[in-house]
Amino acid sequence: MSKRNKVLLGGGGAVLLIVLVMVSASAKGEKGIEVRFEQVGRRDLVAAVTASGKIQPKKKVDISADITGRITRIAVREGDFVQKGQFLLQIDPTIYQANLQRAQAAMSQAEAGAVQARATRDQSARALTRTKELREQNPNLISQEQLEQAQTASDIAEANLTASQHLVEQSRAGMQEARDQLAKTHLVAPMPGRITRLAVEEGEVAVPGTFSRETGLLLTISDLSVIQTKVQVDETDVVRLHLGDSVEVTIDAFPDTTFIGRVTKVSNSAILTAASAVGGAQSDRAVDYEVEITLVNPPAEVRPDLSATARIVTDTRKQALAIPIIALTVRENTPISTEQRPGRGTAEAATPRDTSRRGAQGANKKETEGVFLIHSGVATFHPVKVGIAGEEHFEVVEGVHQGDAIVAGPYQAIRDLKEGARVRRSRESGDTTSRRRS
Repeated sequence: MSKRNKVLLGGGGAVLLIVLVMVSASAKGEKGIEVRFEQVGRRDLVAAVTASGKIQPKKKVDISADITGRITRIAVREGDFVQKGQFLLQIDPTIYQANLQRAQAAMSQAEAGAVQARATRDQSARALTRTKELREQNPNLISQEQLEQAQTASDIAEANLTASQHLVEQSRAGMQEARDQLAKTHLVAPMPGRITRLAVEEGEVAVPGTFSRETGLLLTISDLSVIQTKVQVDETDVVRLHLGDSVEVTIDAFPDTTFIGRVTKVSNSAILTAASAVGGAQSDRAVDYEVEITLVNPPAEVRPDLSATARIVTDTRKQALAIPIIALTVRENTPISTEQRPGRGTAEAATPRDTSRRGAQGANKKETEGVFLIHSGVATFHPVKVGIAGEEHFEVVEGVHQGDAIVAGPYQAIRDLKEGARVRRSRESGDTTSRRRS
């Protein structure tokens, strides 16, 4: 076979292959894109926000050291219940007892000095009085200089008495301070509760937590009568929460039980992290808000810091018109077909939620949320207005009617679907007649 014949044969084969591909694509197009059909129906919807966090008592007290000293006795153990005023631990009081004794001695010395200054003041006052009397009786007996000296001595004595009295007050304050320091060596419970943390042992040195709260922490007392779950909610969800919202809480330590609670506090300020503190106002990181949930009937064995997950119910709808979440898609805001639906009349004009995006040339292109309705095997995009979002379905406020057939999947097909494209039912499409209104 010549070279020319080989080239002609190869070219003819390529043309035949292209024709076969085009015929196959045409046949496939006429047959329609395989999609999942579903009818718009009514169902109960529950909108919820899920967040994770920790179990915490509503009230707890961290007992820290206010003084430095070696711990000589610990009277409680972790897990013990204590009453208000019950003895907890003892810090070596030797140094503080000595300080109190020195303060008491200084106080006694100051009081003695005050007594002496008062006596001197009284004597100076009497001498001044006699000098004035003699001066009045006979000016020649007492000179003006002597009178002035007596007056000066009386003023000095009065000032010395005032200074002595202030010294007494200073000594009294020093003694009270020494007494308070000594009292801080004997720690008692400020409230009833359980010892949920004991951070020290006998023989360790207790130090004040000047720069770190954890440094001076000795133990923690928690009131476990009211248990809360503190979770972190994203900024996009926190605006949907309200006080009193119902909550389902699952605790990892109790995997087979769900606990009921209520939202009792929604923080007004974001949780400050190290990254956001460094970034300041220029930080673009998403922020979280702390939400407190009070459990109605917490388990008796619950402990602080257990991991928990909260499902906060923000809204509910009974028998709301709904579409699958996967069915909702976005298209450019182009004129929508107004062909007649069977038995429906002209499609209602929806009020879509438009989002703007800026193109490469800076032009604004608006996009509209909607679904593809199916009529006679043809998919037509119709804008819709949605309400709350359940786990798998959106509430539909405007745009479709009960019983309308829509494209409900798969995701890739919906994303690539064009206006007016022919579609056919996939094997995954189930019977949705039960969702029609009876």
